[in-house]
Amino acid sequence: MRILLSGGAGFIGSHTYVELINAGHEAVIVDNLYNASDRVFQRLEAITGKPVVFCNADVADKAALSEVFQKYSFDAVIHFAGYKAVGESVVKPLEYYRNNLDTTLTLCECMREYGVKRIVFSSSATVYGMIETMPLVETMTSAGCTNPYGWTKYMNERILLDAAQAMPDWSIALLRYFNPIGAHESGTIGEDPVGIPNNLMPYITQVASGKLDHLSVFGDDYNTHDGTGVRDYIHVVDLAKGHVAACEYLMEHQGAEIINLGTGVGYSVLDLVNAFQRVNNIELPYVIVDRRPGDIATCYADPAKAKELLGWQAEKTLDDMCRDAWRWQSQNPNGYRD
Repeated sequence: MRILLSGGAGFIGSHTYVELINAGHEAVIVDNLYNASDRVFQRLEAITGKPVVFCNADVADKAALSEVFQKYSFDAVIHFAGYKAVGESVVKPLEYYRNNLDTTLTLCECMREYGVKRIVFSSSATVYGMIETMPLVETMTSAGCTNPYGWTKYMNERILLDAAQAMPDWSIALLRYFNPIGAHESGTIGEDPVGIPNNLMPYITQVASGKLDHLSVFGDDYNTHDGTGVRDYIHVVDLAKGHVAACEYLMEHQGAEIINLGTGVGYSVLDLVNAFQRVNNIELPYVIVDRRPGDIATCYADPAKAKELLGWQAEKTLDDMCRDAWRWQSQNPNGYRD
């Protein structure tokens, strides 16, 4: 297959590119590098041994995206392009709604125009909202998203489900991610946040490297085994392989499916901290602070549908995630700017 990766230069997109090439597929990365670095391409070439095909374009730009579809014939699209910081979405809701909805609408319009009928969408467990019954199953009704980022994922799912209803020959997979962490085992590609990290693992690795003084743990009075919040952490390489499996599934099926990509196991913040310290033999200073508004005690997936439909399940352990994340950080203390 030849697959268009929108936003393919980013954290999850770059790892998915590697797994697509490893599986014998072709990929074209379309990215405006708003939240990514072009230095990733040299590293992708080193890992895969093949030149990267890259188009510098904004996925929301209809004219620019049409040129890509005119130049290449695609079997499927994997759609990563979009703004992704929960906190920033609260401060900049208009920008998030404009960008995250426009990229999807423009992409789907080009797909319809050029006869491409398969799309894998990068969704999120945030669409479940404040549901407290675990594990989270795809049939559950959202309890209401808690931030504009989550609502853009929810609305994009609705757009794509309606598109599948109107165009029954389309094949759509809506992949709801849980908490991607880790990095490629080579240590050459990984998560490269700009400024203070929004996510837990890059914050941990920057504390471990001395770039940040300490980790703040938000609350230790939740109803969990150690009082800290529990989440379903999944290795980014496992997540990437899930996208490959979804693309291959869509070649044989029509309609739309919502599919969780998680491990089905919940680990607390302190479980993650302790595993990181043990695996990497590094002391992590941390302090307990007040809970953050909107956080729930526990969140983890029921991944049974992914195994049933895609033949996919997560394979890497929490130790793998901690080891690979530190390898990336220690070899690239300034990310792709090194």
